[in-house]
Parts: sequence; structure tokens; C-alpha cells
Amino acid sequence: MSWRRKLLVPLAVLTLALSASAGAGASSASAPTGTAAVAGGAPTAAATDFGAPGPYATAVEVGAITTLYYPRDIADSDRPHPVIVWGNGTFAFPVVYRDLLLHWASQGFIVAAANTPQSNLGISMREGIDMLTRRNADPDSIFHNHVDLEHIGASGHSQGGAAAIVVGSDPRIDTILPIQPGPLANINSVHVPALLLAGQKDSIVFPFLVKAFYDAADHIPALYGEVRGADHFTVVGDPGPFAAPTTAWFRAQLMGDQTARAQFFGPGCGICTDSATWSDVRRNGLALSVPAVTP
Repeated sequence: MSWRRKLLVPLAVLTLALSASAGAGASSASAPTGTAAVAGGAPTAAATDFGAPGPYATAVEVGAITTLYYPRDIADSDRPHPVIVWGNGTFAFPVVYRDLLLHWASQGFIVAAANTPQSNLGISMREGIDMLTRRNADPDSIFHNHVDLEHIGASGHSQGGAAAIVVGSDPRIDTILPIQPGPLANINSVHVPALLLAGQKDSIVFPFLVKAFYDAADHIPALYGEVRGADHFTVVGDPGPFAAPTTAWFRAQLMGDQTARAQFFGPGCGICTDSATWSDVRRNGLALSVPAVTP
């Protein structure tokens, strides 16, 4: 049975289950008690627990092509918000990953999740950028002048992880974070930093397949992280151990968060010593040369 067909039954069941609880319209995320400023004026949790809810209440807008997860009061925001485009696993929809996407939105990101269950070509993910570009320019939109189109990341799970690699060739993308990416992508076309995540016990996208992408990415700063004990569906629903590192990566790459940056770069690399979360962490030569603090 192919890796795509193995995804069909469990993801279909999860889609139905999560759809029943997703509801419509806005969804609130609790905020931590203290905040501190980082580059660009973005608030962050006072502690370094990137898995904790961020300071923004959140909202959801379901469109024909794209579902948006974003800070609920974005129309009143005093700053533009970076973008993450998302690709789903095979036969899955954004609601399957709702908890993770809302978590990112609570941290101040606008997440444009492609509604397609066949995301590998990245067409709908690119359309998410196009749509936000139009909304940012529209004076009647709540997103008017609140979308940071200079800082855009791409992520996705399984087939959507491969799509994040495909979209990584788009000049508008600043970083990619493929989660357990399927094999149908060419990372040689990517020219931005990459964090590639695998699951130690993934029997659908085996870790060696993700390592193959990492090994081929010798032309960009690339990191490989294998989440201890994770199978292919650990990220679905409650994202568990995937929430903190993915948030930290995007905060480092798209918001200039220096504390988050230290999780991945420099001699004190946080994920490099966290053996409770990671069964394997690798950084290529270009990643090793990246300083822990932005000059």
C-alpha cells in the first residue's frame, strides 16, 4: 500500500471528528500573563516556552481556496504580521491541523492554509500569498496594511511537507519547515533556510526519507530534527512536541526573535541538547556557521 493510501482512512476519520468540534468564526486563545518585546515590536511570552499559547486571541476565516488563522484584532494591530502558508497531508484539510495553526496565529502569525487535500504542487499555497497580497492592499479589508509580505514561511505535513519544499523555490518565501515531508519534491530548488522534521516512529514517511532531503540540502542552512517517539499522526490534533520547535523556528526566521534563534544556532543550540524531545538532531555546515545572534 502506498504512503498516500495509508493516510486516507485515519485522516478522513480525524477530519470528520475535528470538523464537528471546530465551529465557525472566531476562536480565542488564552494569553500568558507577561510579554516582552522582540524585533519589530512583536510581543512574546515572557518565558521561553514556545509551546505555550501566545498573547493574541485568534480567529478563523474559511474561504473557497484558503482558510485563514490569524490574530482576531488584526484590524487594530500596530504592526504587520508575518505569514505562514500551509499544505495538508494527503486527503486532509486544514481543520485536521487546527490546533497547530491556531497556536501559530496566537503567536502573531497569519496562517494561510490551502484547502486542498492534494497539495503537492503548492498551487493553492501560492494562491494564499496572492490573496493576502490583495487583502493587504484593500482599504476595506481587516488585513489592510497588516500583512508582513516581506516575511513569509512555508510549512506542511506529509504531502503538504513536500509542498512546502516545492513552494520554497518561490522568491517570496523566506524559510521552509516541512513536517514529515513526502518524497515528491526537489530541495535543490530551495534557496532559504530549512528545518526538516521527522518522527522517530513514523512508518509512513520513514526518517531516512527526511534525512535524504537534509543530506541534499548542502547549499542552504539546513537542520534535521527527529521527534522522539513521534509517529506520522503525532502532529494531528494536539500537535504536542511539534508546537514549540515549529513556533520557535518561525519566530526566529520571520520575527527576528533572538531567544528563539538560539534554539537552533550557535554553540548553545537549544534543540541540540534536548534529548527528551529529540532522538536525532543534525545541522549542516552552513547552519553551523550561522551565529546565535543576528549581527
